[in-house]
Amino acid sequence: MRIALFVTCVTDTLFPDTGRAVVGLLERLGHEVTFPTGQTCCGQMHVNAGYAREALPLVRRFLRDFGDADTVVSPSASCTALVRAHYPQLAEEAGDNGLARESRDLASRLFELSELLIDVLAVEDVGAFYPHRVTYHSSCHGLRTLNLGDRPLRLLRAVRGIEVIELPEASECCGFGGTFAVKNADVSMAMLSDKVRHVVNTGAEACVATDNSCLMQIGGALRRQRAGVRAIHLAEILAQTP
Repeated sequence: MRIALFVTCVTDTLFPDTGRAVVGLLERLGHEVTFPTGQTCCGQMHVNAGYAREALPLVRRFLRDFGDADTVVSPSASCTALVRAHYPQLAEEAGDNGLARESRDLASRLFELSELLIDVLAVEDVGAFYPHRVTYHSSCHGLRTLNLGDRPLRLLRAVRGIEVIELPEASECCGFGGTFAVKNADVSMAMLSDKVRHVVNTGAEACVATDNSCLMQIGGALRRQRAGVRAIHLAEILAQTP
């Protein structure tokens, strides 16, 4: 299968190892990965900040960059959720019915990584090896918008050598929420404190998630506390082999 990678801004600029892991994993499974070089921000920051109309040029650009792809994958549940759930709405609100149709069509071909592996490629055991104790954090967009369910956990549990420990209050937000963490810093830090306490109490060596934005938030707190717990993207675990 030929799969286009929507890498996202956060991954491209701050967590490039995740993007490389997605490519390595999919190529190991026998698929061709392409990278549309014109891709840029999907517009999530604009939409979250209330600048929906200003995001429309980015919607059009995204459709231009990925419109010809048969299948698109992203290592970000939040960016996948924006394109799938909000692009058609943004286009309709702007009165552009053609753009809305294109958005719905592309949304049906865009998948978060765990969705692609399990729902499209029908694989749970990707041949990974990660001999560590981990716990899994469910990002809000993955949990509530994409309804990922147990897909990431099914992939993790099939990894050789791994020990997956349930995270207490796993459905609670980590407090990032993009600009929420800036505009509501005190509330964000209180939510983050709860999340980090639960992570540390599991005794896990690593906290895993499907969103690097959450991992940036959680990982920063873990480092500041010198907790000895690593924050790592699901793709980076699945890409590791014996």
